[in-house]
Amino acid sequence: MSKNAIEYELLHKCTQTGARRGVIHTPHGDIQTPIFMPVGTQATVKSMTPEELKEEVEAQIILSNTYHLYLRPGHKLVEEAGGLHKFMNWDRPILTDCGGFQVFSLSDLRTIQEEGVEFTSHLDGSKHFFSPEKVMEIENSLGADIIMAFDECVGYPATYEYTKDSMERTTRWAERCKNAHKDTERQGLFGIVQGGMFKDLREKSAKDLVEMDFQGYAVGGLSVGEPKDMMCDVLEYTTKFLPENKPRYLMGVGSPDYLIEAVLRGIDMCDCVLPTRIARHGTALTHNRKIGS
Repeated sequence: MSKNAIEYELLHKCTQTGARRGVIHTPHGDIQTPIFMPVGTQATVKSMTPEELKEEVEAQIILSNTYHLYLRPGHKLVEEAGGLHKFMNWDRPILTDCGGFQVFSLSDLRTIQEEGVEFTSHLDGSKHFFSPEKVMEIENSLGADIIMAFDECVGYPATYEYTKDSMERTTRWAERCKNAHKDTERQGLFGIVQGGMFKDLREKSAKDLVEMDFQGYAVGGLSVGEPKDMMCDVLEYTTKFLPENKPRYLMGVGSPDYLIEAVLRGIDMCDCVLPTRIARHGTALTHNRKIGS
């Protein structure tokens, strides 16, 4: 029986809130959870060296972006350089997203089909096509420890009918990703729960993905403009349907208050460009308050 690349060890769970303390075991080391992942969109966390990330930030894992690396410098070039770890001089775990959020944010530059998404590069206007199989090819070439299935991130607000169709397509894409991804001992594939702000769709999405038995599960499509109390309510409802023995990842959340809300609802992993983006403009988030411009 083959061994999974990603294993989650639950160390403690708060019976009052659902907050979890655990360890994610990966091919490039262990990750103590809950964890915030700095974002290195194009294989670098802007304005920081790998040494600073280790020594000053004590980052355990970095997230990089499939869409941006595919366009520039190209996933094949990264593969020829020895994979993303060598390319970015990082010997700890890496997670690559699927590029879905970036592709779908190009609302005027993309066309969704059952087969995948055709989109226009924001760099030079060239045409490209992402299918679940293509995304797996790209992420396999990049070689991150954790890779994400291709999904559609639905904005807020959205109709029930559109959200339902999108969620069901995301589930079909997830199955195609799982079939296309073969090296489960080197890279752990996570499914992404969608369903907008509709609890019945979130439940259906989670149950269908859990049945496929991914190595971890992400909650996508939250913090996309909805009120905070709605986000917390939908997240709390959704995590009830995710397995205890797999990592749980809330995508795109990085403000301190949202991180706490996520952890209280059983989330193990979060990421966001917020801390590094505001830092480059002279602002820092501290234990006490926000300081700077």
